[in-house]
Amino acid sequence: MNAETPTPENPEADAPVRWWRQPGKLLGVLAVALIALAGIAAVAYSELKRPGDVSDPSVPFVEPTVTKKPKKAKDNTVDWPTFRYDRQRTGYLPVKGIVPPFERLWKYGDTPLLEFPPAVVDGVLYFVDNDGHAFALKSKTGKQVWKRKIGSLNASTPTYADGRLYIVNLEPGQIMALNAKNGKRIWNKSLPCRSESSPVVVHERVYFGCEDGNLYALKAKDGDSIWTTGVAGAIKGAPAYDNGTLYVGDYGGAMTAVRAETGEIRWQTQALGPGLGQPGAFYSTPAVAYGRVYAGNNDSRVYSFDAETGALAWTHSTGGYVYSGPTVAQVPGTPPTVYIGSFDGNAYALDAKSGEPRWTFDMGGRVIGSLSVIGRSVYAATFDGTTTYGISAKTGRETFEFHSGAYMPAVSDGELLYMVGYSSIHALKPISEKEQKAQKQAERKRKAQRAKASKKKSGNQNKG
Repeated sequence: MNAETPTPENPEADAPVRWWRQPGKLLGVLAVALIALAGIAAVAYSELKRPGDVSDPSVPFVEPTVTKKPKKAKDNTVDWPTFRYDRQRTGYLPVKGIVPPFERLWKYGDTPLLEFPPAVVDGVLYFVDNDGHAFALKSKTGKQVWKRKIGSLNASTPTYADGRLYIVNLEPGQIMALNAKNGKRIWNKSLPCRSESSPVVVHERVYFGCEDGNLYALKAKDGDSIWTTGVAGAIKGAPAYDNGTLYVGDYGGAMTAVRAETGEIRWQTQALGPGLGQPGAFYSTPAVAYGRVYAGNNDSRVYSFDAETGALAWTHSTGGYVYSGPTVAQVPGTPPTVYIGSFDGNAYALDAKSGEPRWTFDMGGRVIGSLSVIGRSVYAATFDGTTTYGISAKTGRETFEFHSGAYMPAVSDGELLYMVGYSSIHALKPISEKEQKAQKQAERKRKAQRAKASKKKSGNQNKG
């Protein structure tokens, strides 16, 4: 009988001891299993954790030349014809004289909600409220020129070109061209989607994005289709244009460069994402400057891409969503800078080349809309508390505070500053040093007269 074979009297006496009944082997197997699980967990964490910020100094940066002065109209003002001022969506108007303090000339408040700022051309403000009413106001007086119902829901800025306004709608999904003089509809085109992507008009073509994940090119004359290009997700922001190329971010987390002539994709780069395998989403309208494309992302980062290749130059993390579109400017006395807001309650000034912070301004509440740089001041609004601040572009110190604001803070025609409140527009005029002195002298005179009248009245009462 084999020694390993159990006997009928004692069936387990000579049976081999199973490994799970041997403490040493059991501990060894458990140790191997734990090591394997730890390795799997480490790989999963590495794959799913929030990626770190990127900095690649080898990505080209085009050093700025002298900033071009904006072209002035016949009335000596400057046009602000589209969302974020120019086709590159820089949001920067390099003018002199628009500096605090200000006095208010007029207020227009016949609107329920203003998410997007007006365009200003030839002395007229053009804008659309959230309920789908389009307006034209005289810039110097605030007097209404015309008002038209164009939809039931809108969140975009009209684009002015050659006497026409080009406007997209959320509900109903459509794009249209209006006569800027009277607001009459020239043409209208239904869309298979909603759109809040403020158009850009170049060479008699209208470009805009849609929530169906497509970028569209239409003829400005009649709205006929030229081409349609699909990207990685719904398009919320406005496309930026520079040197024959359109740049647009999407909710699939991609930044895409598209040839304006043909609709062909030149390059497409994915955002880093917030982790857990999510791609992030670009709500922010990109800005193009210095050979770079800048944009905020819902993964709480600000991005800088190479405009030619899409290579990622740098990212900068904030503490919340970055819905805000970047304003890019070289204000006198400062390096090229990206000014942008975050849901974390801060406005940031980041070095445009490296992404390093120059200053951070505590807004006291979420910054949802884009900032504006007009002259040497940065204007930013907070959704919580509905306040607008003026900030020195150079130092990051507060220079101005206004009682209203929420989304996009301000535009200008080089003569007046137009502050956009939650449901109102205010025209502010800079007060010169001479005017300030005159006002102070007048106030001192009024105080002296009141004191003299009060003293005379008190004397008469004593006599009585």
